[in-house]
Amino acid sequence: MKTSIPRLATRSAVAAVLVAAVTVLSAATPPAQSVATKETALMVQRALLRLPYYGVFDFLVFGVDRGVVSIGGFAYRGNLKADALSAIRRVAGVEEVANKIEVLPASQQDDRIRWSTFYNIYTDDFLSRYAPGGAMRARYEALSFARFPGMQPFGTYPIHIIVKNGRTMLLGIVDSESDKSVAGVRAREVTGVFGVENDLAVAKR
Repeated sequence: MKTSIPRLATRSAVAAVLVAAVTVLSAATPPAQSVATKETALMVQRALLRLPYYGVFDFLVFGVDRGVVSIGGFAYRGNLKADALSAIRRVAGVEEVANKIEVLPASQQDDRIRWSTFYNIYTDDFLSRYAPGGAMRARYEALSFARFPGMQPFGTYPIHIIVKNGRTMLLGIVDSESDKSVAGVRAREVTGVFGVENDLAVAKR
């Protein structure tokens, strides 16, 4: 009977060590997954920003959940959807891609609205400091849009212009509410527009 007590104590000690080890491992897993997810998201963003035809008339968002990447938004050219899918699949750590990009319908009227809106906004004296080409790209990382819950937007222009069936949507980021209002006014001034949805975000200072 004397030998059974140490054995029980030993078994209890081993069990305690195993429980502690499992607890430590389970506690360490989420941060490890979080770091991996952030690294994958950064690589996905870099891959998408290298797409040659991603511009002011497109707007893409994406989300990463472990090895699954979801991508959505709007594509002016049909090949952008396929190119985005190919680019993401080449990213290390990506196991699956859910491609929900909406390809905008081809329309001469919509094209006219796009270019007229671009001219009205980017040549306006009040908005002229928003030079196209990515000056505000880094700020996109802190944005979220109600239209795309849980997904990170990114862009190469401060103000992206999405036109579908005569309706315009402004997506992107500006410095102030007044800039947002002026951009909306300029978009509404384009003849033939049925409506303008101003979803521009205002940068936090």
